[in-house]
Amino acid sequence: MSHGSTPHPLTAGQAGPLAGTIRVPGDKSISHRALMFGALAVGRTTVTGLLESEDVLATANAMRAVGATIEKQADGSYTVDGIGLGSLLEPESVIDFGNAGTGVRLTMGILGTHDIAATFVGDASLSKRPMGRVLDPLRDMGTNVIARSGDRLPASIRGARQPLPITYRVPVPSAQVKSAVLLAGLNAPGETTVIEPIATRDHTEKMLAGFGADISVTLNEAGERVIRLKGQPELKPQDLEVPGDPSSAAFPIVAALLVPGSDVTVENILLNEHRTGLITTLIEMGADIQILNERTSGGERVGDIHVRYSKLKGVTVPPNRAPSMIDEYPVLAVAAAFAEGDTHMPGVEELRVKESDRLAAVARGLEANGIPCEETHDALTVTGGASGIGGGTVETHLDHRIAMSFLVLGLASAKPVTVDDGAVIATSFPTFTGLFENLGATISGSESEAA
Repeated sequence: MSHGSTPHPLTAGQAGPLAGTIRVPGDKSISHRALMFGALAVGRTTVTGLLESEDVLATANAMRAVGATIEKQADGSYTVDGIGLGSLLEPESVIDFGNAGTGVRLTMGILGTHDIAATFVGDASLSKRPMGRVLDPLRDMGTNVIARSGDRLPASIRGARQPLPITYRVPVPSAQVKSAVLLAGLNAPGETTVIEPIATRDHTEKMLAGFGADISVTLNEAGERVIRLKGQPELKPQDLEVPGDPSSAAFPIVAALLVPGSDVTVENILLNEHRTGLITTLIEMGADIQILNERTSGGERVGDIHVRYSKLKGVTVPPNRAPSMIDEYPVLAVAAAFAEGDTHMPGVEELRVKESDRLAAVARGLEANGIPCEETHDALTVTGGASGIGGGTVETHLDHRIAMSFLVLGLASAKPVTVDDGAVIATSFPTFTGLFENLGATISGSESEAA
C-alpha cells in the first residue's frame, strides 16, 4: 500500500488540448458503504463498478475480518456474502485501514454496538486525524474505547453488550459522523435519531433504505434534517451498480477547463445533490459544462459531464456549500489560479482535519508555484491571473487529493509542477495517470508509480 512504500515524485508539464470520452473509477463513498451493508445483510450482495482503490480494499479486508466473504468475480464484479446484524465475528488481529478515514469511522460505528472487541490502526496520515467526533457518540451508546491522546489511532473498542439508542445532534457537518451513528443504531434496540443542522451527503440514508432498513428523513421547524432509524432490522442483499466518483471526476473536469482547446466528456458520474457543489461553483465562474444523459440508477441521479476549455472569473463560494464539495476545494483552488480576479473560499475549516491539513497544504503548494493566496483559519483566497506560474515542487503530506490537484496545475502552467509523492494517488484513483495520458497529457515518472 502506498502509505508504506517509497515515494514516487511525479511531474506534469504543459499539455496540448485534452480530448476524449472517459470514465473515472466508481464512487468511493458508495463503494465503502456497498461492502459494509452487504456484510450486514443476510445473503449475497453483488456490486459492479466498485472502486478498487487502497481505501476501499481496506474496507473489504475489514469486513472479511468480521466474517463476511468478499470475492472478485471473473466479470470484475464483487460478491459479498453477509452474515447479518448481530452476527459479526471478533477480528483475530488488528484492522489496518491505511489512509481510509471513511472506512475506519464507519466501521467503528458498525462494531460499536456489537459485543466484540477490535483494534484499528492506520498510516501516518490517518493516525493524525481526529476520531473523537465518532467515538464520543459511540461512548454514549455504551461502547468502551481506548485510544491515543486526542482520540487518535491506534484505537481499541469493546462494543456495547446492551447498546443504547440515542438522539444525536451532529456538531459539525460530517457525513462520516452521521453515518457512524446510524450504523451503530442498526444493532441497537429502539430508535436512533440523528439531527443534522447542515445537510451532508446522504448515501448512507439512501442505501440503508434500499437494503430494507426502517429509516425516515424529515425537516424540523428549524429546517434541520431529522433522521430516524429503527434498530435491529433484517437487511436484504442487493445488486448494486456504483456510479463514477464526482470527486475523482473533478480532476479531468478542471483540467479540461484550464488547458486551451480541450473538449472532454466524463461518463456515468454520480450527481447526488450533496456532491455537486464544485460543478455549481465552476459554472458560476463561467465554465462551459453541460450535463448530458441524466438518469437514475440505484436511487441515485447520474449523468455524463461535457466540459470545454473556458475563461473563468473569480467568485465567492457560499460557506454553506462546503459540505457538498469539501473534497474538491484543492482542485478548485487550482482553477482559481487561472480565473480573473479573486476567488474567496470561506467556511472551510474542515479541510484542516482531512488526510492532511489540506488548507495549509493547498496554500503552500500555490505559493511554491508563484500563485498569490491568503490563508486564514477557516478560509482561502486565491488571486488568479499571475504570469509565469509553475516550476515548484509540492509537498503532498500523504494526501492523494493534494497530489492530483497540483498535477492538474502543471498541465496548464507555464512551467512544470512536481509533487513529491504520486504513490499516494492509489488511495482513491489508481488509474489517474493512465487516464490523463489517454486524454493527451504527459505526466512523467508515472511509469514507476504503483498504480
